[in-house]
Amino acid sequence: MSLVSMKELLKKADKSDYGIGAFSIANMEMIMGTVKAAEQLNFPIILQIAEVRLKHSPLNLIGPVMIEAAKNAKVPVAVHLDHGVSIETIKQALDLGFTSVMFDGSHLPLDENIEKTNKVLELAKKYDACVEAEIGRVGGSEDGSEDINMLITRVEDAERFYEETKVDALAVAIGNAHGVYKETPNLQFERLKEINNAVEIPLVLHGGSGIKPEEFKKCIKYGIKKINIATSTLNNVVTRVDELLENSHSVDYFTYHNKVIEAAYENVKNHINIFKSYK
Repeated sequence: MSLVSMKELLKKADKSDYGIGAFSIANMEMIMGTVKAAEQLNFPIILQIAEVRLKHSPLNLIGPVMIEAAKNAKVPVAVHLDHGVSIETIKQALDLGFTSVMFDGSHLPLDENIEKTNKVLELAKKYDACVEAEIGRVGGSEDGSEDINMLITRVEDAERFYEETKVDALAVAIGNAHGVYKETPNLQFERLKEINNAVEIPLVLHGGSGIKPEEFKKCIKYGIKKINIATSTLNNVVTRVDELLENSHSVDYFTYHNKVIEAAYENVKNHINIFKSYK
């Protein structure tokens, strides 16, 4: 199956009753575990990494591993730059062969977000890649370093943004937040339905870690077709490695290596099984 366009995956999901998991990775082991889960369940996925994470996993090193993993996978895999901020990083990802990029202009005034998103769309078109954008503000920050206030997406803003950009996928804020939820999420499904009725593109849910299975399914039913998962995978890796160290007198590197793969696989498999249908 191998490397595919995110637009292709989301278009198929949009016509069906399922969502696509977009799984953030930090190293080769997490890539291996994520692809293993997708292959075992015979279900497409998106491999992604956010720009803010590149200080830990440089794009010139991790990017080619993501691309090769996708090319050799037995299921369709898109490779995506999440929360791209700088044109330089977005171009670097496209040069490496990423099939989609996100420009995150959610912190900008709407006019400026539209203007800069269109510039990214022009660039991505040269690579036959697709673009995700965001309006409203998802709470928290991708790396957990900031406590960003949530700003629920306005329907009229979503409609205008789509009309003036024709972006391929749109991330919305409906009560979701990055990182660990400090209180029970209160997702605004009526707003999601209104946005879905106003635009003709797949919607994206950021901050998926911590949302209940029935809430995921409801989101998918009302137009969410790409669901980002990062924190729960990272946390599961830490938990499983801690258990390994606590229950063993000594641990060699390759036992640790396999445990990281297993932990990523476990969390990704769990979420794919949730996303496979909203029914």
